[in-house]
Amino acid sequence: MAFVVALLAGVVVASLVAAGSGQSPIPLPEVAGSVLHRLGLDLGPLPTAPRGDATLWTVRFPRVAMALVVGAALGAAGALMQGVFGNPLAEPSVVGVSAGAAVAAAASITFAWTFAGEWTIALCAFAGGLVTTLAVYALSRADGRTEVVTLVLTGIAVNAVAGAGLAFLLFVADTQAREQIVFWQLGSLNGTRWPYVGVVAPFAVVGCLAALACARRLDLLALGERPARHLGVDVERLRIGLVVVVALLTAAAVSFCGIVAFVGLVVPHVVRMVTGPAHRVVLPASMLAGALVLVVADTVARTFVAGADLPIGMLTSLVGGPFFFWLLRRTRRSAGGWG
Repeated sequence: MAFVVALLAGVVVASLVAAGSGQSPIPLPEVAGSVLHRLGLDLGPLPTAPRGDATLWTVRFPRVAMALVVGAALGAAGALMQGVFGNPLAEPSVVGVSAGAAVAAAASITFAWTFAGEWTIALCAFAGGLVTTLAVYALSRADGRTEVVTLVLTGIAVNAVAGAGLAFLLFVADTQAREQIVFWQLGSLNGTRWPYVGVVAPFAVVGCLAALACARRLDLLALGERPARHLGVDVERLRIGLVVVVALLTAAAVSFCGIVAFVGLVVPHVVRMVTGPAHRVVLPASMLAGALVLVVADTVARTFVAGADLPIGMLTSLVGGPFFFWLLRRTRRSAGGWG
């Protein structure tokens, strides 16, 4: 529990620091004072920079809020995937949600679809992620059951097909569309506004609450399928429900921000190493840790190079890639256990 409290404190501090960072820095006390003022408490100084308060609430806080929501969603999705598969190397992309979202978003960019206005790309990405995940699940079912190995292999096959589809769209797209597709794949929180947060947040909240509600059954599933069934867990229904929750969380996360790699893999595994296997702690800690990682990564993305906004997916891959190699070696030494 102390670890969860420390993560929560870290999220609050990192969010305030992130809001004050940028081309026009705002001191931390002034950021906190602006927040308290919005809450009706005049307990701190307000931003003194020209249009400082407006910059905080129209540009920076929406971006910070989106980072918190997306990070928490990806952390929760990763923890669920690792719990369902019983493997620390599982992540949401296993079931094809990221690949499906990328293909749908690329199609909307390539063919200039505008049926939903400025929301078209996000809507297509969300729908593509959900549809692909449901297709993976439907194709992996046999005799009314879904084996984990079959689900993984089906996901690999669907990811390969989606990769080919994405390559075809890049081939037929014009130069401007091609650049937009590549940038979307790299992930970015640039241009986030409150309406975007308002769309993603409800899906993330519902998904996170559903994940927390399944914590006890995930702990029982970790004992093995047969013991879990003897203890009253409907394993098949649990897997169906959690795969849908993972698709919901991940599709919502990538719809506006693009693909943010490795958060769903690295964060839950590190949390599990610190807290142990109990999902009643792993799940909320993964949500907070995911939010913290993404807020910090986004702050680095927009401040590391003056006048440039680096793709956040590039930064998470830069850190997550070496960790993944280390994780592979560690898992091999421990014969696939949680270690």
